[in-house]
Amino acid sequence: MRATDEWIAKHDDQAIPPRVRLRVFERYNGICQLSQRKIMAGDAWDLDHVKALWRGGEHRESNLHPVLKQPHREKSAEEQSIQAKCDRIRKKHLGIFPKSKAKLQSRGFDRTRPDT
Repeated sequence: MRATDEWIAKHDDQAIPPRVRLRVFERYNGICQLSQRKIMAGDAWDLDHVKALWRGGEHRESNLHPVLKQPHREKSAEEQSIQAKCDRIRKKHLGIFPKSKAKLQSRGFDRTRPDT
């Protein structure tokens, strides 16, 4: 039996080959790592990064695990909002976040004289 080297992508957008999808699926015994449900024939599933790419994870076989599509969409949406907030905080800290164009609204001054 030949030992297979780990697949490592050349860039973050590279498609994952079918043989790698199969190896990752078999490594986790076909269990969705988000819902802990067995992935059955006909179920739509993806490979998800254990450590997200934007958090410094790598696009490689050891950083992938199988997940069902619906829980993966929910997780990705949550991660995108967290990533956007982190980006806003970092930009503000560096002084490159745009200033608000909205003018401050005040309640005005109190009347000092009664109406005559």
